[in-house]
Amino acid sequence: MCIYLTQAIKKHSAKIGIVGLGYVGLPLALRYTDVGFRVIGFDIADRVVEQLNHGLTHIEHISNAEIALANEKGFSATTDFSRIEECDAVILCVPTPLNKYREPDLSYVLSTMNQIAPYLKKGQVVSLESTTYPGTTEEELKPLIEQQELIVGKDIFLVYSPEREDPGNLHYNTQTIPKVVGGSTPACLEVGIALYEKAVDKVVPVSSTQAAEMTKLLENIHRAVNIGLVNEMKIVADKMGIDIHEVIDAAATKPFGFTAYYPGPGIGGHCIPIDPFYLTWKAREYGVHTRFIELAGEVNSAMPLWVVDKVADALNKHKKAINGSRVLILGMAYKKNVDDMRESPSLQLLDMLLHKGAYVAYSDPHVKCLPRVRKYNFELSSIELTRETLSSYDAVILATAHDAFDYEMIEQASQLVIDTRGYYKNSSNKIIKA
Repeated sequence: MCIYLTQAIKKHSAKIGIVGLGYVGLPLALRYTDVGFRVIGFDIADRVVEQLNHGLTHIEHISNAEIALANEKGFSATTDFSRIEECDAVILCVPTPLNKYREPDLSYVLSTMNQIAPYLKKGQVVSLESTTYPGTTEEELKPLIEQQELIVGKDIFLVYSPEREDPGNLHYNTQTIPKVVGGSTPACLEVGIALYEKAVDKVVPVSSTQAAEMTKLLENIHRAVNIGLVNEMKIVADKMGIDIHEVIDAAATKPFGFTAYYPGPGIGGHCIPIDPFYLTWKAREYGVHTRFIELAGEVNSAMPLWVVDKVADALNKHKKAINGSRVLILGMAYKKNVDDMRESPSLQLLDMLLHKGAYVAYSDPHVKCLPRVRKYNFELSSIELTRETLSSYDAVILATAHDAFDYEMIEQASQLVIDTRGYYKNSSNKIIKA
């Protein structure tokens, strides 16, 4: 089975199934289509499937032309999971959020596996790309597969390969980002390497699925901890009257031993706010209390409240209260120049300000309307940014520094600017660093 499957992949005669057509799955589907594979995309959202089959994108940094070209090459999307049996490779790219107790929520992964399990067959490879805790592939997916009377490593092949997508990154994409792959058995790893080396420039094999799962967590916990450090230093520097961005830029001139991380209104995206809690939860099973990681999480989680307090202080100096003030948030995406709102701290800022009685609006050229998400349903649309608009608000919060914003106009027309991104180099009575 292993030899037959790897040969089919190497000859491009294998059919690839991508489950989950979001920020991770869709670029991967387009990449496999581009290199000559027949690809079926699976999603539970009828609207997404219908759009894709009509050559229309639902993700800003992927164009309609790219979707249309993929369709011409044979890509199609479906909500019919019985078509899994047509596929030689099945790659799972579904969300792994936290529940309200900040514990891993594997419901999307497990429900997907239960949907596809009846259609699994001998000679397939199943790869999980969703971020999760070490042991998930072996403890959760493998038993579900073996319930179908398929022997992993002999009849069917199971791998874990963490996604490393970075929406909007102009320097790295699905092809050029190295791909870590771990297999449930040596034969599984062999098939996994064959599968991914056709789509990416470099495959990095590791000894097990657990090692691959831990690799993903380390990558993002590294960022979370360092962002927590610089966010805490930002608070200290602010109390001392020091510009933390000036300090970071100066420290970054050291050619060794220092990597620049920048503070902000919180952390966003699907990985950095989530991944540390996957490891801390699993570590408790082994009697380990990950104090260092959890402390960074606490610091980062507190940043939106710190920003709101800075807004309150700034308004107070102008003899105004948050309650009844008009506040405009610039940027709802979690980072600049994308439409990705997953775990965006701007959503928390909006929610906190509303609860404090402010009238709040937002402007974001990449997010025209706020969709309903797991925690929030604001039913707001982006407003046009003009001098008249800016001057009508008591405070403007720069939450996401999109390149499309006219920063000179923002500074000139606004009554107050709360700068959470360090865009403006100097503080003043109008520009408040946060």
